[in-house]
Order: sequence, then C-alpha cells, then structure tokens
Amino acid sequence: MNLMQAIRARRSIRDFQDRSVEEEKLLAVLEAGRLAPSARNLQDWRFIVVRDAATRQRLAEAARDQQFVGQAPVVIAACGTSDLVMTCGQSAYVIDVAIAVDHMTLAAASLGLGTCWIGAFYEEKVKEILGVPPEIRVVALLPLGYPAEEPRPRARKSLDEIVAWEHW
Repeated sequence: MNLMQAIRARRSIRDFQDRSVEEEKLLAVLEAGRLAPSARNLQDWRFIVVRDAATRQRLAEAARDQQFVGQAPVVIAACGTSDLVMTCGQSAYVIDVAIAVDHMTLAAASLGLGTCWIGAFYEEKVKEILGVPPEIRVVALLPLGYPAEEPRPRARKSLDEIVAWEHW
C-alpha cells in the first residue's frame, strides 16, 4: 500500500477484533512515530504502550467510558515532554506529538491495523493510571488493533472550500 492509499484507507476504528497485534507490526507503528519530524529535532514525545487488559479498561473509563478503548489489544498513550514555545506562539510538544501520532495512524493503516485518535479523556486520571510525571503532558490515546468494522469514508470538503491561493 502506498502513502496515498494508506491516507485514503485510514478510518477511526471503534470496534476491534479479539486478536493480538504482532510484535513486529507494533514496533513498525512505533518506529513510524519515532521517525516523525519535530521542532528543533527535540523529539519531545514518549509513547507508553499498554497491553494489560485491566489497565486498558481503566484507560477506557478515563476516556469518558469509551469502552472500545479498552477493547483494543493495545493502547498507546502519546506524551509531550518539552515546554518549548515556537516563534509562532504554539507549544511545540502538541504539534510534534500530533505529527508523530499521525505517522503512527498511517503506518497502522498500511499494515491492516486500525486506530482511533482519542482526545476525549481526563488527563489527570490517565497520568495517575500510567504513572506519568506531573510535568509531562498526555496529548492523545491511540487504541490499536485489527478492525472488526469497516466504516464508510466520511464526507470531506472540496479543495475549493479549504484552500486559498496567495492570500485569505
């Protein structure tokens, strides 16, 4: 599968098969995140891989009781580690972690795996469950596994609706 095929194939998966993710596929997904670009090459992310069923269930509860989070055989907590604010005024870790997670979602799609980017969670609860230090931010949870569903593509705006040429 080439990159554009993976982009077109990727869906938010909320139903997973009761099937483990092979170690080599999990490592390939993590490697995709590791290779992502970051501001000043800080690589200001850490990924906590959760496979323990009881811990995944606790994460599901911390994610506003989204039970599919715990159903996935793997949940990756994507964390930001720096306090760098870029010249544009944006916190680098949020953007850097987002790029890394996006790389991971596309790698997963290319390997026949499904993901769902989760931002609906209570960060302090997740930090407590996973032992994340206070100065580290949990940016996203990423359930990962084999899809038990095949969602249809969602409507996308046309390029004319989202692109301006030369000025607003």
